[in-house]
Amino acid sequence: MIRKVAVPVAALALFVALWELLVWANGWPDYVMASPSDLPQSYARFWGLFLTGAWQTLWRTVAGLALAVLFGLLLGMIMGFSRTARDGLYPLLVGFNAIPKATLVPVLALLFIGQHDFNTVMMAFLISFFPIAVSVGIGLSTLEPEYRDILRSLGASRFTIFRKIALPKTLPEFFGALKVAVTLAFIGTNLVEIVSPHGRGLGALFLSGQTNSNYPLMFAVLIALAVLGIALYYAVVALEKVFAGWAERPQG
Repeated sequence: MIRKVAVPVAALALFVALWELLVWANGWPDYVMASPSDLPQSYARFWGLFLTGAWQTLWRTVAGLALAVLFGLLLGMIMGFSRTARDGLYPLLVGFNAIPKATLVPVLALLFIGQHDFNTVMMAFLISFFPIAVSVGIGLSTLEPEYRDILRSLGASRFTIFRKIALPKTLPEFFGALKVAVTLAFIGTNLVEIVSPHGRGLGALFLSGQTNSNYPLMFAVLIALAVLGIALYYAVVALEKVFAGWAERPQG
C-alpha cells in the first residue's frame, strides 16, 4: 500500500523539480513559461474561481462520461452478440472517431444555440464512448461458444448468459477502456469551454488568463485539470478493484 502511494508521489515530485529546473536553467520569465513556484500565487488569488470552475468542469465531464458508459455498453453488447451489427457498425464508429472533435464544437453550438451545459456534456460523451463500445464489443465477441451452448442447454436466457458469463468476462476490458475514456471526457469538456466559450468551467478561466497574458494562471488551470483527471482516474481504479479485482495479477 505504501509503495502504491509513494511511487506516484515521488514521480510527481520529480516532474515538478525537473519543470522548475528547466525554467531556471533557460532563464525564462513567467510570460514565456511559468514555473511551479509561480503557481501558488495564482491559486491563492483566484481560489474562488478555481473552485467554481473546477466544479462546473467536473460535473459536466462526469455527466458526459456516464452517458458514454451507458451508450458504450449498449452498443458494445449489440456488436458483441451480432456479427452483422459488428461488421456494419465498426466502419461507422472508426470513421466518426477519426473526425477531429474540435470541428464538432461549432456544429453543436449551432444546433443547440445557448444550451451550453448540454453542448459540453454532449461533447464529453461523443469523444469518450468509442473505447468503451469497442472494448465491450471485442470482449463479448470472443466469448467461448462452449459456455453459451452449455447454458442454453440448461435453459438459460440470453440475459442470464450475459449476466453470469459475458459481463464478468468483459469487466477487465471495460475498466481498461473506462480509464482511457476519463481523460477523453475531460478533453471534450474543455474543447467546448475554450473553442465555444460561455464563461463557465476551467476553460473559461484559462481563456481569461490568455486574454490578460497571465501565463501563471494559464498553467495553474492546466495543472488543476490534470489533478481532476488524476482524481477521476483513481476513482475508476477504485471501482475496478471492487468489481474486477479478481482479474488483477499479483506483481512482485
